[in-house]
Amino acid sequence: MIISGAASQALAAALARELEEPLATAEYDRFPDGELLATVPDLADSDGIGDTDRAIIVASTVSSDAHLELLQLQDAAREAGVSEVVTVLPYMGYARQDKAFEAGHPISARAVARAISSTTDRVLTVTPHEDAVCEFFEPTATAIDAADRLAEPLPDDLTNPVFLSPDAGATDLAKTVRDAYGDGSGETDYFEKVRHSGTEVEITPSDVDVTGRDVVVADDIIATGSTMSEAVAVLQERGVGRVFVTCVHPLLASNAVTKLSQAGVEAIYGTDTIERQQSAVSVAPSIAAHL
Repeated sequence: MIISGAASQALAAALARELEEPLATAEYDRFPDGELLATVPDLADSDGIGDTDRAIIVASTVSSDAHLELLQLQDAAREAGVSEVVTVLPYMGYARQDKAFEAGHPISARAVARAISSTTDRVLTVTPHEDAVCEFFEPTATAIDAADRLAEPLPDDLTNPVFLSPDAGATDLAKTVRDAYGDGSGETDYFEKVRHSGTEVEITPSDVDVTGRDVVVADDIIATGSTMSEAVAVLQERGVGRVFVTCVHPLLASNAVTKLSQAGVEAIYGTDTIERQQSAVSVAPSIAAHL
């Protein structure tokens, strides 16, 4: 049985088709005092929904409410007597808070991982910002690499492409996209990143020659798009061809799409770990391979 969080309904449906498993209907309500209630009526009568030995809960925790919904869905499955609860976090919220940045700060990724672990048997998460966050779960969560899915929506006619990652540590992500796109002959490089503070980051393009060449920028997540748009603007000054931005998690908060478009980005492609207009490809096959 596949159970969807409110923020992951399309992905849960795609995964149900991929696994040929029934898709349960979850319902979401709010009490007058503002408290949330996530329920799964299908758990009350499993005859019509199929085998309930295993419940797979698919829920991107894109907000605090989504975290609470997930905990309630897990608990509902436990209450119904499901023998195995598997939690799929297509996007794990708070994953970037994987350390105490200042004295007195929490390690938020650890806090939410502990809460999720309390009522599930197994956790899978897609392309976490740092694989180390998987160790906060008990048992350790499985990280699913979905970077290869980012090649699918790219145009077939890229001109002498360059695949760029946002920093040296993410070069493997750019290489994965390049290899999945074609014969692996495209060049890879990365932006130079300098962090000035916890919120201020400067990104400048590397010295690779981009004149007249199409560039694919591949990242795990795009949040505000501010630093990325500044770097793309420099690429434009260097006579770049077309620029495509791809990311596994298209958070694209606030006016991120506008910033990237103003910088000259041809198109933005993301996956359905976060369901946005730019979610051009599904990670359901990548998740299904681990289930």
